[in-house]
Amino acid sequence: MSAFRRLQDKTQVFPLPGNVFVHNRLTHSLEVASVGRSLGLIVGNKIAEILTYEFSFGIPGFYKHELAGVIASACLAHDVGNPAFGHSGEKAISHFFESNADCIINGRSLQSHFSDREWLDLIHFEGNANALRLLTKQFQGRLPGGHTLMMLTLASILKYPCASHEIDKKHIRTKKYGYFQSDKAAFEAIIEEFSMKNADGTIMRHPFVYLVEAADDICYRIIDMEDAHRIGILSREQIETHFIKLLVQLKVQTSRTKEVLRRISDDNEAVSFLRAKCIHALVNTCADIFFENREKILNGSFNKSLMDVVEAKCKALKDIEKISVQKIYNHPSVIEVEMAGYNVMSEILSVFVKAMITENKNSFQKKTLLLIPDQYNLSASNTSPYEKTMGVLDFVSGMTDGYATEMYRRIKGIEIPAHK
Repeated sequence: MSAFRRLQDKTQVFPLPGNVFVHNRLTHSLEVASVGRSLGLIVGNKIAEILTYEFSFGIPGFYKHELAGVIASACLAHDVGNPAFGHSGEKAISHFFESNADCIINGRSLQSHFSDREWLDLIHFEGNANALRLLTKQFQGRLPGGHTLMMLTLASILKYPCASHEIDKKHIRTKKYGYFQSDKAAFEAIIEEFSMKNADGTIMRHPFVYLVEAADDICYRIIDMEDAHRIGILSREQIETHFIKLLVQLKVQTSRTKEVLRRISDDNEAVSFLRAKCIHALVNTCADIFFENREKILNGSFNKSLMDVVEAKCKALKDIEKISVQKIYNHPSVIEVEMAGYNVMSEILSVFVKAMITENKNSFQKKTLLLIPDQYNLSASNTSPYEKTMGVLDFVSGMTDGYATEMYRRIKGIEIPAHK
């Protein structure tokens, strides 16, 4: 799957600083899958025991042997819809449409080409919705069924089962949105398959979403700290202080851990050792919380993430989040990536969106559209401006950091392509 392979050149948090290793979207997804597999195995065994005792034979086998694989697969796919430049890439796409709402195309404003709901999709571009699109859509020239994943895997990545006009921050399931208007049929097929709609019309999360979400939360909470140490933002002593406190508050015996740390002289090794300990402890804690709250999760009344529950009774986790915001997410190198992303994405979108939806294209716009792969180029079709714009977003959101930067430099004339 090319969208998955391209994650290797998409920023997670930090830009790749020379020869020092930090996580990109691909390595993040692989580690989330590993954590998700552990969560699925632990929870699956717990559920299998209950089903064996309380219910008929047959079902327990899935939870004991298959659930871990489903959660791992969903974890691998959860970030495929994220554009270049980390989360700032999503903001950059949204910002382009917001700031160009009044731009005149075909004698009227850009915004007037779209319905209210379509416009909300564009000014609140969402990587989660884009993941569902990439995994289910039949692009031009491709076989039907998208990537033909199991419906259960798709349901497990549907963190926000609502549309952009239904966002409501009061509920975890509607904090963001999970599908674009163009992909409503794929979304509704998942909802129908697993009867995720309540009698009052509200749509629940699939229970497995909580495990995928927890795996992602665990990884970025802990591994971002490790990356910050790798590039010198946080010291070994700072990491040890925060991680040991976390282990203590998670009821983990730390005397042996401290003894091992005293024998490790390599700082990177010490931090990696602690990272593994913390992830292991959080996996077990989240598995217990899922199991304890399974009835609320099943009936859709559990209005928080598993890590929200951990954080509510674990001050050390809040402290880690606080230092992450102060020292990591607002570090100059991270801000520089965000600024670059805004400029690069805005320029690329400006060129391609205008060329795509202009009715009487000039020769330059016609040539511009030749740069878009056939599977995304809907300029010659009878589809709406929204569908054509989504084709551009399919192309642009799939770009890696390096490709987007190169495209920007070339269309701006900063770099002239060499003849081959």
